[in-house]
Amino acid sequence: MFFTEKPTVVGHRGFGRRTRGGNGENTVPSCLAAVAAGLTWIEIDVQRTADDQLVLHHDWTAPDGSYIVERTAAELAGQGIARLEEMLEALPPEIGLDLDVKTVFTDATCPHSRRTGALLAAALGAESLRRRLLITSFDAGLLTSMRPHLPQAAFGLITWLNFPLNHGVPAAAALGFDAICLNTGSFGPKGEGPFAAGDERPPFPAAADAVAAAHDAGLDVLVWCPDPAESVRYAAAGADALCVDDVPGTLQALRLAAESSGG
Repeated sequence: MFFTEKPTVVGHRGFGRRTRGGNGENTVPSCLAAVAAGLTWIEIDVQRTADDQLVLHHDWTAPDGSYIVERTAAELAGQGIARLEEMLEALPPEIGLDLDVKTVFTDATCPHSRRTGALLAAALGAESLRRRLLITSFDAGLLTSMRPHLPQAAFGLITWLNFPLNHGVPAAAALGFDAICLNTGSFGPKGEGPFAAGDERPPFPAAADAVAAAHDAGLDVLVWCPDPAESVRYAAAGADALCVDDVPGTLQALRLAAESSGG
């Protein structure tokens, strides 16, 4: 298990998605604001550009509506999009990084050396020796291709909104990954979730049962996008990490919960 503090609070896209505390997501100031708040882990989104650079951006399109993969890093810098190397230089090495890697259609057909995973593996070789890294993606193939090149890093499968846990947890375990990264919508009691009455629905186990099953399979569990109240519930269920947007609110909620329980 690589998340040593239970639960570890991870800043989603830095200090939170969109704009938080005056800082835009996936920017150096946003990540440094999360560090200043006391976090030891940050999550960022990584994509490749037309000139095979790696930049920090969540959406596949830039602010001007063009696709990230069709613009150069210099062009994107003019729209406020930072390069990965800028973040690595600015962030203290004791801060762990969860890199959510975004793939594109052209990764299926371009030369291997130009694919997002290959570019990122090359960029993180030295970094993996000085910093804790968790490489995460919805693309299991990308994670599998990168693992041999970054033996020091951990790898985690991200599942989509409301994704059935009975698929996600076994898949991550069977692929030999280190973590499963579950959206908060994947947890829920029977009768809730995105299924109409009468539809066949997959089992939605209680959070503690799902976390215990993942742990039994050797996986760390990261829950992404819980609000402060949900974060307290997932912490009680044994989740290893919480990737959150409301950093101050989550830290306060966890602190109050610990105090009320005598922790």
